[in-house]
Amino acid sequence: MDEPSEIKRLELPTGVRNKLHIDTDLAIQVLTRFIHNELTKVGFRRAVLGLSGGIDSAVSCYLAARAMGPENVLALRLPYATSSASSLEDAQLIIEELGINSETLDITTIVEPLFDLSPGINANRKGNIMARTRMVTIFDRSAAWNALVVGTSNKTEILLGYGTIYGDLASAVNPIGDLYKTQLRQVAQKLGVPRSIIDKAPSADLLPGQTDEGDFGFAYEDVDPLLYLLVDERYLPEEAVATGFPATFVKRVLKMMRVNHFKRTLPVIPKLSGRTVGHDFRYLRDWGV
Repeated sequence: MDEPSEIKRLELPTGVRNKLHIDTDLAIQVLTRFIHNELTKVGFRRAVLGLSGGIDSAVSCYLAARAMGPENVLALRLPYATSSASSLEDAQLIIEELGINSETLDITTIVEPLFDLSPGINANRKGNIMARTRMVTIFDRSAAWNALVVGTSNKTEILLGYGTIYGDLASAVNPIGDLYKTQLRQVAQKLGVPRSIIDKAPSADLLPGQTDEGDFGFAYEDVDPLLYLLVDERYLPEEAVATGFPATFVKRVLKMMRVNHFKRTLPVIPKLSGRTVGHDFRYLRDWGV
């Protein structure tokens, strides 16, 4: 993928980047079974998700169609007035290729009255309103269609807090949440996601010309190896620097992970009783399953 011109790539040892290579056949098998098991064990046979036309929602959609059958998947296209026409076309390409159910619901007339209530509202607040409005619509359709909401946020976004809490980060199950962006691209290629979707610059498509990497100021191919070392291999910051990452970059990424931790958890509940939700009452086995 061509990187935006303002993004300067890091010079890193090949071995650091190679750590992100995965067995895509095994990953697809595990994730397909995960979706089927998680939906059916709570009594559901259908899945619904927002389909933006980007690689993340494409992979979740392909996996859901494999797991539940295309006739049991509903994809929602939820454009705003400034949404990219090419993104809508890419989403339609996926819908037609998989043969899944779909709806297109324009959110412009829903969100703009909210914008009008706050003169001087900034782009970040508008983006959050759009993301949450989309998720309200998706969850409403899940109730109408007797389906569970499948998530579309990858591991990189979750760790860095690049998403809207109770917006695009919300779902009932998230099959791609343990795949870094660069690993997701490997899975997408194996699944047969159209090349035009895999290669285009990732974007939340909340604002014209917005890209993920433009917002970050760094590339996924650089931050993913660092996150892998810090999270999966439990490197200390100084150990990550010793592998070739600039100290300022490591410090910045660690700060992003720390300040956005609240987005990765359910609301924190203080412990007062012997068994507290989220502390020691968390699993299906807790109620006899």
